[in-house]
Amino acid sequence: MLRSRFRRIRLTSVQLIVLFYLVAVTISTILISLPIAHQPGIEISFIDALFTAVSAVSVTGLTVFSTSDTFNVTGTFIIAFVLQFGGIGIMTLGTFVWLVMGKKIGLKERQLIMTDQNQSTLSGLVQLMKQIIALIFLVEAIGALILGTYYLRFFETWQEAFLQGFFASVSATTNAGFDITGQSLQPFAGDYFIQFIHIILIVTGAIGFPVLIEVKNFLFSNQNDVKYRFSLFTKLTTMTFFVLVVAGAFLIWAFEANNFFRDKSWHETLFYSVFQSVTTRSAGLSTMDVNQFQEPTQLMLSALMFVGASPSSVGGGVRTTTFAIVLLAIFFFAKGASSIKIFGRELHPEDIHKAFVVFSVASMVCGAAIIILSISEPFPIVAIIFEVTSAFGTTGLSMGITPGLSTFAKIIIICLMFIGRIGILSFLFLIRGTVLRERYHYPTERVIIG
Repeated sequence: MLRSRFRRIRLTSVQLIVLFYLVAVTISTILISLPIAHQPGIEISFIDALFTAVSAVSVTGLTVFSTSDTFNVTGTFIIAFVLQFGGIGIMTLGTFVWLVMGKKIGLKERQLIMTDQNQSTLSGLVQLMKQIIALIFLVEAIGALILGTYYLRFFETWQEAFLQGFFASVSATTNAGFDITGQSLQPFAGDYFIQFIHIILIVTGAIGFPVLIEVKNFLFSNQNDVKYRFSLFTKLTTMTFFVLVVAGAFLIWAFEANNFFRDKSWHETLFYSVFQSVTTRSAGLSTMDVNQFQEPTQLMLSALMFVGASPSSVGGGVRTTTFAIVLLAIFFFAKGASSIKIFGRELHPEDIHKAFVVFSVASMVCGAAIIILSISEPFPIVAIIFEVTSAFGTTGLSMGITPGLSTFAKIIIICLMFIGRIGILSFLFLIRGTVLRERYHYPTERVIIG
């Protein structure tokens, strides 16, 4: 009888993906709680272990304690594995395991991959997974080798140098924001080589896997054949991503020119501005204490974290394409146009509808969290806004209030990190269940708007 009941329970692809991530969080919580992963004399409460597990699976980077002071080498590798698992997606690593075991990738598995990677078609998914795994592992390996070699000058043994380089490469590429230095990248605030390598790794992880694959195909395509054409997704994503980076860096400089940058040289100002702008995409690493910024700058950074990274990447937030489509829809509506045309293409009405739904629901979720935490927690409203948007954008930047949050507040932040990782659309699809085809329609009637 029990078996027949389970057979009657039919989970959608979204519900299965969410279930898999919940299982991943459960396993990660257990691994993080193991004494063999801790420094001598360190004990972690259940809520702190759960908070860290969700932060790692969602590659956020918010922590309630110092990673370097809490975890030993074993714990460091456990965290790195969880970051890898959460960064490139549960179905990407699942596909890798299936291929290694020689398992055939069937229709159900392809549907799960399509859901996890936010794809719209079943064709070419296995090849997509292979390319994602190869690209990310290659980038992380190169990053670990470069950083590990460079770190030899800072650490006494080569083992410690390459451990730092390995973890830093994984954390930056997956945009996790975790660090085992204890001070993020603040010790390297004047080392532009370290910052440049981290910027490259962060952008690689945040710009979107389909973009990376199209760039690879372009670079290795035969230029004598038909001219390679990038997809609208790649064009829109790349343009929005780098416009946000440049605009963010400019605004940071403009807001802080007479404050934090008052006694800084031009090159210090440039790297502080660019790195802080890049890290708000979803990375969470920092070269300075964001409490040194003024409130307008902190609010602007919160807005950038709310937008987050690109779709089908390691990051969270409403995603760059959502933000771009909302702005384009407003612009074309103001012009009196009934459609959005860009790069020689016209956007599908359903995508425009989805963009406004995602942006609206995300705003309501974050707004509700800000109101609740402002009532329950004794912190300034700016710090709470910063914490909420950082959690939802799976960024990991903080104004230092994370360790002081109450258990109730930690649960709120955990939910935001989880929603930010699976995405607003998956969150809504989880609620709505199976899509039902409408069999009839009522007469339409116009209403007054605005």
